[in-house]
Amino acid sequence: MPLAVITFVLAAIFSIASTAVLSNANVFSGTIVVLVIILIALFFDIIGVAATASSEAPFHAIASKGMKGAKFSVWLTKNADRVNTFCTDVIGDAAAIISGTAASVVVVELMALLVYNKSGVAEYIISVIVTSCVAAFTVFVKALGKGFAIKNATKIIYRVGYVMYFTEDHLHIPILKLLDKKEKKEGKERKNRQRGTCDKSWMYRQ
Repeated sequence: MPLAVITFVLAAIFSIASTAVLSNANVFSGTIVVLVIILIALFFDIIGVAATASSEAPFHAIASKGMKGAKFSVWLTKNADRVNTFCTDVIGDAAAIISGTAASVVVVELMALLVYNKSGVAEYIISVIVTSCVAAFTVFVKALGKGFAIKNATKIIYRVGYVMYFTEDHLHIPILKLLDKKEKKEGKERKNRQRGTCDKSWMYRQ
C-alpha cells in the first residue's frame, strides 16, 4: 500500500511537470522531455541494481575510518530489496507512464509537420514508429546501465550514501532516523502479524 501511494504521488508530480513543459512543445522539446524522463529512470535503475549487487563489508570498513556517507551506504546495502523496489519499480513505472504521454505529444507534432492529409493510417504508422523507438532506446540504455551498476556497485552506492549524508548535514533533514524509524515500525508490524498467526494456529490445534 505505501508503495502504491508513493507511486501515485511521484506519477502526479512527473505528470504535472511534463504537462507544463509539453503544453507548448514542438518535436524537439518533446523529444528532449522524453530523453530526460528515460535518463531519470536510468539513473534510479542504476542505483537499485548497484544496491542489490553491492555487499556491506566494504562500507563497514569505510565507516570504521570515519568517512562521511559510509553509514548511509551501509543502510542502502542492508535494505537493498527496498531500495531496488523503489528505484526500479516505483520510479521506473512512473517514468514509463510519463514517457508514454510525452511520446504521444511528439506523435501529434510529427503529424502536424509531416502529414498534410491526416488519415488514421498515417497517424497509426507514426505512433508505432515513435513508440517503438522510445521502447527500444529505453531497453538499450537500461541494459547498459545494469552492466555499469554491477561493475561499479561499491563506488555508486558510496556516492549515493555521500549525497544522502550531504543532504542530511546541510539541509538538516534526519534522513537516516526517518528511514530507521520506518524500518522499525514495519518490523514491529511483521512481528505482530506473525504472533497473531501463531495464536490462531494454537487455537486451531485445540
